[in-house]
Amino acid sequence: QGYRLSCVLFRQRQQLLRRQCLTTASEKPFVLSHPAGVDKGSERGRVVCVTSGKGGVGKTTAAASFSMGLAKRGHKTCVVDFDIGLRNLDIHLGCERRVIFDFVNVLMDECQLHQALLKDKRDSNLSLLAASQTRDKDSLTVDGVEKILADLTAEFDYVVLDSPAGIESGARHAMYFCDDAVLVVNPELSSCRDADKMVGFIASKSRRAELGQKECLPVQQSLLINRYDPARAEAEESLAISDIEELLGLPVVGVVPESREVLACTNTGSPAILLADDVPVSGAFRDTVGRFLGEERNLRFIKPEPVSFFRRIFG
Repeated sequence: QGYRLSCVLFRQRQQLLRRQCLTTASEKPFVLSHPAGVDKGSERGRVVCVTSGKGGVGKTTAAASFSMGLAKRGHKTCVVDFDIGLRNLDIHLGCERRVIFDFVNVLMDECQLHQALLKDKRDSNLSLLAASQTRDKDSLTVDGVEKILADLTAEFDYVVLDSPAGIESGARHAMYFCDDAVLVVNPELSSCRDADKMVGFIASKSRRAELGQKECLPVQQSLLINRYDPARAEAEESLAISDIEELLGLPVVGVVPESREVLACTNTGSPAILLADDVPVSGAFRDTVGRFLGEERNLRFIKPEPVSFFRRIFG
């Protein structure tokens, strides 16, 4: 009888889970306001997911500079590290020693949201919500993430989510509520192939996708090509910009050239966008932010630099 009772309880639990899974996004109460309101210019901020299919493409570096760029343009911005268990964004922003409370502490009601937010010392428009290093990604729940994002979008113009790579729990929760997605890719086939899977994932499994185009616009996806080397692309040693556009079918919001300065920026906790105006990687990130905000800017740093006469002779 105990075994039969266990089977009955198990079946009831499975049926309840199925009913929960079949509940559409439009049937759930909206804690984070309906995306259609954002499309019409509502007061809540936009949720921007910076993601990739493949790890190691420079996504966190891009998220740090992108969010700093938005803040420098006068937009109140919060950047959230969704890589639960593997926190790195705080290092890129130079505030790793200031982290007391993190995303999961807020999620578990162990502190208030304002206690976990770290305001950047260089620009008061930028704040960070760090990831936990001691919890795993199973701590995340859709309802919990939605509540935090609702509170953040009520205070900030842009909430930038630094998503972990791939399609595991952290990445799924990061992309589910996003209004915009910036996919970071390197000019190599494996990076683009994994990104293509993420493009389809966002287009089909985000909340906007569940609601459908009758209720709101789809997630606005764009490409940020990182570590681009025009000389190698011209020599067909890596993918060209046109190849990447053809493979993924998304507009390019920015092209960031390969740069030695990025490593130094990471080690000093200063986003690359804060480098001098004449440094290519800084200019590329500034252009990216401008295009994202709707400005018309030509792509720069996409052609090989001319080789001088003396360099041809002496190498």
